[in-house]
Amino acid sequence: MTMTDTSTRMPALYIGHGAPPLLDDPVWSGQLAAWARDLPRPKAILIVSAHWESAPLSLSASGAPLVYDFGGFAPKYYRMTYETPDATALAARVAAMMPRTEPVHQHASRGLDHGAWVPLRIMYPQADVPVLQMSMPTHDPGRLMEIGRRLQPLRDEGVLIIGSGFLTHGLPFLTSWQIDADAPGWSTDFDAWAGEAMARGDVDELASYRSTAPGMPFAHPTVEHYTPLFVTLGAATDPTEPGDQVIDGFWMGLSKRSLQVA
Repeated sequence: MTMTDTSTRMPALYIGHGAPPLLDDPVWSGQLAAWARDLPRPKAILIVSAHWESAPLSLSASGAPLVYDFGGFAPKYYRMTYETPDATALAARVAAMMPRTEPVHQHASRGLDHGAWVPLRIMYPQADVPVLQMSMPTHDPGRLMEIGRRLQPLRDEGVLIIGSGFLTHGLPFLTSWQIDADAPGWSTDFDAWAGEAMARGDVDELASYRSTAPGMPFAHPTVEHYTPLFVTLGAATDPTEPGDQVIDGFWMGLSKRSLQVA
C-alpha cells in the first residue's frame, strides 16, 4: 500500500458506534452506509475508539482477531469477523508523526474492538480498506487535539480519520433498552448543547463540557465515548470552522449525533 500520491483530501469524522445490535437496525445502519457512500474512497482508515484507553499511545496489529468487548448479546455477534488488508505501512507512518513526548507502542496481538469493527462493517462491508486502530492515551481535550493535529497530513494521503464514541453514554441511567426508547432529559440536553457548540465551531465550549454542559455527569459518567471528538477536531483543517452534523437523533435514548469536518 502506498501512503502517498492522492489528490483527494479526506475529511475527519466523529461517529457514534452503538452496540452490536446496531448491525440489525435498518435506520442507523442505513444512515452510516449512506454517509460512507458519499465520502471519497479512502486508501486506509485510522480509527480511535472509546473502547481502547491505553497509554502510551498504542496501535493495533494487522491480522489480529477482533476484540469482542461486550457481553449479553446474541451468539452471532461473537462469531463475526472483519478481516481487512494489512495496515503496517500506516502504523509506521503514524508512529513517525508523533513527538518524543508522545511515545507509540506497536501492540503485537490486539485487533479491532467493537467501537471500530461494528460501524466499519456497515460503512465498508467489503472489508477491503486497511484499518488501523489507535488507543486514547488521555482524555485531556488539548492533548487529544494535538494528536489529531499531528495526524492531519494523513488526510492528504487518502486516510480517513475517525473518532468513534457516542455523544451521550449514560448507560447506568437508562430505564429502557429499546432502540426507540424516549431519550432522557440529560441526553437531550447534552445533545442540544453539543449540537449548538458544533454549529458555532466553539471548541473551547466543547472542551469545557465537565463544567458547562447540561446533563452532566449523567450524559457521561465516564468520558471515553465523548473525548474521541477531540482527535477529530484536532485533525480538522480549522477546528473552529463548523463541520457538518451528518447524523442526529437518538438510539436507546442516547445521542447518535455525528460530525464531519473538512
